[in-house]
Amino acid sequence: MTQRTRKFIGTIAIITFVMLYGPVAMAIAESRIMAAPQVIQVISYAVLGLAWIIPIMPVIRWMQRPDPDNI
Repeated sequence: MTQRTRKFIGTIAIITFVMLYGPVAMAIAESRIMAAPQVIQVISYAVLGLAWIIPIMPVIRWMQRPDPDNI
């Protein structure tokens, strides 16, 4: 598979994941975090805001792999 194809598939996967993760993170923030103390709220929002990066990193690494040499 060429890098161009991997980037296309990876982009679609990332967009799909973020479209699903966003509402889930908002639902968690609305239901659980609103009643917590303000310090916990700030930490929770920071964690929820950055947590999407962890599952996306393998996809980004896969997208960036160089093309195999066709010798």
